[in-house]
Amino acid sequence: MSQDKPIPITVFTGFLGSGKTTTILGLLKRLPEEYKVCLLKNEFGDIAVDSQLAKESNIGVQEMVNGCLCCVLVGQMKLALMELKEKYNPDRIIVETSGSAFPAPIAWQIREMAPDGFVLDSIITVVDCVNFTGYEDTSYTAKLQAQYTDVILLNKHELVDERQLDTVMDHINELNTDTPKVKCDKDGVSPDLIFGLDTQLFKVTNEKTHQLNEMVFDPHHQENEVDLVQIVQTTDAGNNNITRELLDSFLKTMPKEDIYRIKGFVRDNLDKLYILNHAFGRFELTEVTNEETLQEAKDIQLKITVMGQDLRMYQDRIKNALLGTTEAEVTLTAAHRH
Repeated sequence: MSQDKPIPITVFTGFLGSGKTTTILGLLKRLPEEYKVCLLKNEFGDIAVDSQLAKESNIGVQEMVNGCLCCVLVGQMKLALMELKEKYNPDRIIVETSGSAFPAPIAWQIREMAPDGFVLDSIITVVDCVNFTGYEDTSYTAKLQAQYTDVILLNKHELVDERQLDTVMDHINELNTDTPKVKCDKDGVSPDLIFGLDTQLFKVTNEKTHQLNEMVFDPHHQENEVDLVQIVQTTDAGNNNITRELLDSFLKTMPKEDIYRIKGFVRDNLDKLYILNHAFGRFELTEVTNEETLQEAKDIQLKITVMGQDLRMYQDRIKNALLGTTEAEVTLTAAHRH
């Protein structure tokens, strides 16, 4: 299957909570209405949250969960891209990786799909200026993302002072001196900056390159870097005591040094369903209005994933704060760090 003009693909990487989804949604608002964009989203854990935010913006979305796009899901990516092409025939596809993804395997897969009518246009890395110098120490993937990219977007720069920003820039420049670094303003990034780059990254695909990749890229990186606590409670459990005040109070007690992300769905005491998006101590709740999402989530009282480190010591605290004595499925997946 081919077409005269291949569909360009822009890949967004960036560590957990760096602000990839928010940056992408801001970017979409700056595109002409007639320009059709689809989003292929790789979610960490098994809760499709960010894609629901995108659906609120009425764009075509595919989601791949329970794995990392750059390793265990790389074979599924071709099927997802083909489905987006056939269903929407978009002008461009944006691939948003999970926070733990290394872009090389994704880039190779896209390049191998040239006969199917796709072309890799650019790889963009979003950096969280508030927290980069912290998670850079614990995540080697975050370093790789900053090294292998066409543009580095400096997100949340307005939340740090000039000295802190200089420190972040020093750390980034130690990893990558040549790549352009651009501040993201509140309206997002200009499409002129990141579209049409015709990236040369990972263009050589031979046995030597793949061997090099295996040397620098740990295929078990996702399970080595981040602990997960997942909580699922259905509406028949009878717990509808979560108020905005209780939720706000709980989230403010989660230290950003250990708790990187909390995301999922929460139904409050007024039976309203919210998308919870918490990153490094900052959070927002978005009421769900999309009818398809409301129907899919009609049996959900609480369904969240907490991502971070040393979460075993937070497991009971999280459970007691959100659930009290009511029943729910609570699982801890601890990282198998070296």
